[in-house]
Amino acid sequence: MDVLIKVAAFLVVLGVLVVFHELGHYWVARWCGVKVLRFSVGFGRVVWVRRCGPDRTEWAISAVPLGGYVKMVDEREGDVAAADRPRAFNRQSVWKRIAIVAAGPLANLGLAVFLLAGTYVVGIPGQQALLAEPSPNTAAAAAGVRRGDVVVAVDGASVSSWQDLRWRLLGASGAEAVALEVEREDGSRASRRLSLAGLGASDWESNFLPTLGLRVDLGAPLIDEVVPGKPAARAGLAAGDRIVAIDDAPVRSPSEVAAKTNAKPGGDVTFRIARAGKEFDVTFTTEIAEQAGRTVGIAGVRLKVDPAIAERLAVTVRYGVVDALAQGARKTWELAVFTLKMLGRIVVGDASLKNISGPITMADYAGQSAQAGALVFAGYLALISISLGVLNLLPVPLLDGGHLLYYFAEIIKGSPLSDRAFEVGQRIGMALLAVLMALALFNDLSRLFQA
Repeated sequence: MDVLIKVAAFLVVLGVLVVFHELGHYWVARWCGVKVLRFSVGFGRVVWVRRCGPDRTEWAISAVPLGGYVKMVDEREGDVAAADRPRAFNRQSVWKRIAIVAAGPLANLGLAVFLLAGTYVVGIPGQQALLAEPSPNTAAAAAGVRRGDVVVAVDGASVSSWQDLRWRLLGASGAEAVALEVEREDGSRASRRLSLAGLGASDWESNFLPTLGLRVDLGAPLIDEVVPGKPAARAGLAAGDRIVAIDDAPVRSPSEVAAKTNAKPGGDVTFRIARAGKEFDVTFTTEIAEQAGRTVGIAGVRLKVDPAIAERLAVTVRYGVVDALAQGARKTWELAVFTLKMLGRIVVGDASLKNISGPITMADYAGQSAQAGALVFAGYLALISISLGVLNLLPVPLLDGGHLLYYFAEIIKGSPLSDRAFEVGQRIGMALLAVLMALALFNDLSRLFQA
């Protein structure tokens, strides 16, 4: 059932993105007076087709669902009836051709704006950026961050939730430091310079906030369930116990408990437990397990945040329709810029090639987001739509950006590029895309076998 959900969610994501992308090309082509012969979702053999409209355009579904195309009248692709020649794509002005080609990626970016705006209208749930005491010898500790501080801005940009804080810092990757504005428990505000110099490429690609010493203060976590036969059960821990500290170090979230336990595979750990108004220490040896290709320690407990604390920290980021559209446009721009930055870092070697994902990973995340609810699924759809829009605008032959490159060269040159230049560019583009697809598939399979 889980596989079916992931496949179905992936097909929905792909279908929506392809349809909007091709509709961008289609509507602008029609607006420019170009005759459209076929609008296809998918490539290869046509499995379903209907003709409609004044031009009897074919609306088709093809066998390979990884994309789509809009076929227009074009004299470079075959004989064209004399009546249709004025409406051929190749006979349009260079500016009309640029508009038609750019419309597809821009449609994807526009879709992302509306999807994100919709999530802002509904309201995005999150957690207040309330910080726990930073670990010693971390950037947060050196900056003077204290337990109880609430981050309200990063480099002057407002922060409304813990998730927003993570995004702001991720957007600052590559910078030496950022300015954190925090609100103290007494209501006063202070600015702290948080150094990012200690983070390497691998840190940015994982959960970098604990590395900086930034931890959300969710309070001492509660044990929701003890797994029978595991170390915690043998040590006498029970549901309802509160884990106050591990090895004398206070813990303020379930993730901290997991991190400290995972760090000691087969080693002894001491949990300080609060039960019925009393505190006592319980020491046990963790179980050794393999997770995502690494050896970790397992206690055998499922944790939860104290419901009273979770309710107190809960925030909902919500805007009116007009403001939501503005926020959607801002977020789309930020994500597009971040996508370009990540691509640049991959090219120069500052980020791992493992960040490139293919259809298997997309299907996995699509299924997870669909199961998490409509709001999360809409956010994921917006993210992939932005990625598709940005990637298609790259100046790579075969992509929309490659065609735009030809047309801008035509403007500078004063005449179209030669067929030879076009052919060489197409071969280079095919080689680059083949390498990219092979790398993405390799990364997908690597993640699949390591899971």
